Amino acid sequence: MSFDRTLEKLKILADAAKYDVSCSSSGSNRANTNKGLGDSTGMGICHSYTEDGRCVSLLKILLTNHCIFDCAYCVTRKSNDVKRAAFKVQEVVDLTINFYRRNYIEGLFLSSGIFKSADYTMERLVAVAKKLRLEENFNGYIHLKSIPGASDELMREAGLYADRLSVNIEIPTKSGLKLLAPDKNFDDFIKPMDKVKNEIIQYKSEKKIIKSTPKYAPAGQSTQMIVGASGENDFQILKTSEHFYKTYNLKRVYFSGYVPISYDSRLPKIGSEVPMLRENRLYQSDWLTRFYGFQTNEIVNLNHQNLDLDIDPKLSWALRNLHEFPVDVNKADKRMLARIPGVGMKSVSKILMARKYRKLNWDHLKKIGIAFNRAQYFLVCDSKLFERRDLSAEKLKATILKNSTSKYDKLLSPQLNLFESS
Repeated sequence: MSFDRTLEKLKILADAAKYDVSCSSSGSNRANTNKGLGDSTGMGICHSYTEDGRCVSLLKILLTNHCIFDCAYCVTRKSNDVKRAAFKVQEVVDLTINFYRRNYIEGLFLSSGIFKSADYTMERLVAVAKKLRLEENFNGYIHLKSIPGASDELMREAGLYADRLSVNIEIPTKSGLKLLAPDKNFDDFIKPMDKVKNEIIQYKSEKKIIKSTPKYAPAGQSTQMIVGASGENDFQILKTSEHFYKTYNLKRVYFSGYVPISYDSRLPKIGSEVPMLRENRLYQSDWLTRFYGFQTNEIVNLNHQNLDLDIDPKLSWALRNLHEFPVDVNKADKRMLARIPGVGMKSVSKILMARKYRKLNWDHLKKIGIAFNRAQYFLVCDSKLFERRDLSAEKLKATILKNSTSKYDKLLSPQLNLFESS
């Protein structure tokens, strides 16, 4: 295979892979043994950042952009007139090793269109990881996409060689999937996800008894859903996300705003992109449920089905629940401290530690690092001053927005118009 042809394939299949946003911190700690190549990146994928601030990158490509399905929302659907390419298993192995030796990458993120069948495709993805581990003694991070409908045997083998597995559920609801991808079965997405969950549970159980038990997907599994292609509101999206976290023990759920690529009448019109802020608000809501003790129904519900774009979801909840405030930072428990707008979990820990030694006042809180422009309206401390006074939720929101700046300010107005008209 000539260098020019390999380069052409790389351009096509790397570009096709950009639509997958499941670039997650791994949490893997695969050890380098027998003087092999690479160390696990610990946490990181595709120009992500580790907890200690390191930027890490992976080779992110598709094995092929050929696909037997014709999903309306997908750029690689079989009816789309795009240039096609496919890597051989050994080509991906060679690219990964050569890129690693040149210090371009620290691992591999490999997905694929589905060609011939789910098992045929998954078998080749597994073969790449297996060759890297066993023949090249490669210990860097590997993230494999699970192919919907793949057999249990292949999913088990995949987890023995990959650090993380993920199967994209694509559309948040069964009805949306049936509309835009009628050839696909929602249960085919669930089967490999359930298999991985059970294998991880079994591994952890066996590890307690047999220390030499081979690792199975040590960084867990994740998924991704497309936002805005099939009309779901934020309540439906976040409830689906909540279900997958609870049922399949996922590490992350990713949200990808749909970019219109087709004149198909089932899809949003060309030019009606999902606002970047909507993705941002979904991720903020995801963070609140995972780390701040919020329930999804507190953030969105049947009476409040879409997230506010002009304020973050924690502030939105606070304005709808002013009866919970002000919070006394010198007496409140961890749960209520975490619900004060402008107070992050690191600040909560600092407050809990500092108030053991003295009552905290405004100066102390500022030094701790709270976002004073928001927090001052929702808390009291060792000071007679309380900033909210008798402001209504509407006036309080206007006051906070007036005194706040955001990197999204320039985009907010046109994006709101797009969102409201869709």
